[in-house]
Amino acid sequence: MLYAIVSYFKFLVKATNQHGVHSPFVYALVTKCFYDKKKYPAYTILHDYRKVLLQSKESILVQDFGAGSRVFKTNTRKVKDITKHAGISLKRQQLLYRLCTWFKINSSLELGTSLGLSTIVLAMQKNNTLISVEGCENTAEVARKKLRDFGHPEVEIVVSDFKKALESLPKTKFDFIYVDGNHNKESTLLYFDLLLKFVHNDTVLIFDDIYWSKGMTEAWKAIISHPKVTVSMDTFYWGIVFFRKEQKKESFTIRL
Repeated sequence: MLYAIVSYFKFLVKATNQHGVHSPFVYALVTKCFYDKKKYPAYTILHDYRKVLLQSKESILVQDFGAGSRVFKTNTRKVKDITKHAGISLKRQQLLYRLCTWFKINSSLELGTSLGLSTIVLAMQKNNTLISVEGCENTAEVARKKLRDFGHPEVEIVVSDFKKALESLPKTKFDFIYVDGNHNKESTLLYFDLLLKFVHNDTVLIFDDIYWSKGMTEAWKAIISHPKVTVSMDTFYWGIVFFRKEQKKESFTIRL
């Protein structure tokens, strides 16, 4: 936790807004998507989905494959507590929605379904085919039920270790890939290497919690130095990379 706090202050020193951006591609993304203040009707659905989870009285046994929890002491956890302490925030749900809409995605892959807080954002995108991978069956089942309740029974949730899932998925290309799980350096770098076969020139790839630990930050730095990565954006909570060959290699630190 101390590492994340210190890293945040360092981030604030380096971070800029649109005024420090000279790339037209990134400038448009920051000003018209990141800083878009419009209240979209979809935000109400995201709020309602979260509200249902926060009102749940259900407890589940969670099988944790990642770096562990800084909040929970046992693997038996209340759904409402997972939502409150471990789920994506409403603000980031909204940003995720704007990103997906901005890039007009048609195919997406999520690693880390959890309770479906980010999954529903991806599922709401018109004409988007979504595959979501979750390591814990009990968590995945809660997400399945809630997504069905909100009109998205079509979402394919694969219960599997991320590595096995990526090795077994058909070699297709995804417009949008969101990685939220198993926050350690070695696993993150492994997933990145495995994900490269699924990306195309316009793929957006997001890694959550790049300042979770020193190892995660090291993984992020290794990822953005990869020759296939051109544009990278550090927003503190998320690391976003692009593979656009028409862009020169640049890294941006953006304050949200």
